[in-house]
Amino acid sequence: MAGVFEVEVDGVEHDHGLEHHNEPNKFDVSKLSPEEKWSVEHAKMHAKHKGHEAMHAEMVLILIVTLVVAQLVLVQWKQRHPKSYNLVTLFQMWVVPLYFTTKLHWWRFLSTWFIFSVITAYISYRATRKPLACTTPRLVYKWFLLLYKISYATGIVGYSVVMFTLFGINLIFRIKPEDAMDFGVSLLFYGLYYGVLGRDFAEMCADFMASTVGYYSASGMPTKHLSDNICAVCGQPILVDVSEEGIIENTYRLSCNHVFHEFCIRGWCIVGKKQMCPYCKEKVDLKRMFSNPWERPHVMYGQLLDWLRYLVAWQPVVIGFVQGINYVLGLE
Repeated sequence: MAGVFEVEVDGVEHDHGLEHHNEPNKFDVSKLSPEEKWSVEHAKMHAKHKGHEAMHAEMVLILIVTLVVAQLVLVQWKQRHPKSYNLVTLFQMWVVPLYFTTKLHWWRFLSTWFIFSVITAYISYRATRKPLACTTPRLVYKWFLLLYKISYATGIVGYSVVMFTLFGINLIFRIKPEDAMDFGVSLLFYGLYYGVLGRDFAEMCADFMASTVGYYSASGMPTKHLSDNICAVCGQPILVDVSEEGIIENTYRLSCNHVFHEFCIRGWCIVGKKQMCPYCKEKVDLKRMFSNPWERPHVMYGQLLDWLRYLVAWQPVVIGFVQGINYVLGLE
């Protein structure tokens, strides 16, 4: 049944209820456009909350104080117990979007999330086995490097679509601005979300595999002596000399004179976010190693990923805590 509503325009209340059928200001909601329906709902919301300014100010104050306190707690937690903080953040980054997208029936995201979770779970399982299979390190780095490249390209395409929409280029192809913007923002979110989630899983796998092989430990000295012809990342022999051109991959020598397989050291630096030698922990010269500037982990990009981690993993928790406080205090 079509509904008729009462709204207030310019301070004058117009009764559009089920009574007064002869009034000329009565309108049928079912005949309105989406923009007009939104305007009606907006007017109803203002009428509902009129006179509650003090309550709203109190709710805003609670929100600001909670955000500041939560930020301070998270910073201290990250500084004092980084391992537990990273583990909990990674888990929430993985689970929190699942709850909201299931609730909103976003099946496309759920499909990609399921595929990513199955493959990454298998890769992580392989990386945590003891003894470590000789093919596992290369398999792990290849998967996360592929995921990194796909997510990076997806983010770039999404950002380009958003910028083209802002400049009106979408109109050349007769695409509605809202459709183009939704497409661009979705691609940008997919790229950033799977990019940061993949890098965090890769870092966890990289630490575990390297410590299992024995050439790298997060704290302290290496547990094994590194021979000149052994890669410290995967523990496998190096068959191609540094001065030779490899058929599949080359061999890299760092400034500390330790040599590694190309895929291993690229995965270690790009995917695993390790900007140091896996054996002696000397800082890696990324400018010398990677001529392509897009392959260098930038500080700004790292800050962007940290912001995204907070937005996806912790912001819903903070907002839920604020809503709980408002409910206990009887604020609406």
